[in-house]
Amino acid sequence: MNAPAGRVAAETPRPPAVVLVSGGLDSATCLAIARAEGFACHALSFAYGQRHEAELEAARRVATALGAVQHRVMTIDLAAFGGSALTDPSIAVPEAPSGGIPVTYVPARNTIFLSMALAWSEVLGAHDIFIGVNAVDYSGYPDCRPEFIESFERMANLATRAGVEDVTRLRIRAPLISMSKAEIIQRGGSLGVDYGLTVSCYQADAQGRACGVCDSCRLRREGFAAAGVPDPTAYR
Repeated sequence: MNAPAGRVAAETPRPPAVVLVSGGLDSATCLAIARAEGFACHALSFAYGQRHEAELEAARRVATALGAVQHRVMTIDLAAFGGSALTDPSIAVPEAPSGGIPVTYVPARNTIFLSMALAWSEVLGAHDIFIGVNAVDYSGYPDCRPEFIESFERMANLATRAGVEDVTRLRIRAPLISMSKAEIIQRGGSLGVDYGLTVSCYQADAQGRACGVCDSCRLRREGFAAAGVPDPTAYR
C-alpha cells in the first residue's frame, strides 16, 4: 500500500550486526561487506595489549569512514599472559617467513574477541557477527580456519539465550575466509574502501607507518601487487 499523499513511507530499519574491526585491511573489507548487505554495523575493536596504538586509531578511522552506527573499543589485557610477539616486547616480530604457527599468534585471541562480540550481539538483538579471518593468504593462525568458525557458531547457538529462544540462528559470518588477499582488495575497492586508512603492520610506528618486512606487511604488499592496485601503505 502506498503512503498517503504528503507523507513519507517509513524506512525499513536495518538489522543490526556486530563487526570486529582491527584497523587492518581485512576487517575494513569485512565492515564494507556487512554494510553493503544492508546491516546497521556496530563496530567492535580491542585494546588487548598489542605493540602499538596505530591499528586502533586506524579502526576508528575505518569505522567512521564506512558508516558504523557506533564503534566501541574494549580493553582486555592479553599482554598479562604474553606468549606472543604482538603482546610481549621480549619476543621479536619475525622479519622472514617461518614454518608452523608463528610467534605472532596471540593465544585464543579470536575466541575471546568473538565471545565479546557474542555478548554484545545478544544485547543488540543481532543475529550476525562478522569477522575478517582468512585461510588463504594468512599467517597460519589456528583460529582463522573454517573449522574454528563453524565450531564457534555451533557453540554460540548452544550457549546463549538468543540461540535457544530465537527462531533465527546466530551466524558467525566470515566472508573473506576463502579469498586471496588480491581478491579481498578487489572486493573492498569495489565497495569504496580506502585502504590508506588502514594499518596492518605488526610493528607500525606511532605515526602508523609500516615496517615493510613483517609477515603482515609481506602479505599486504603481495596482495596489492597481485590485484594490480597501487599500494597506499605508508612505509617508514
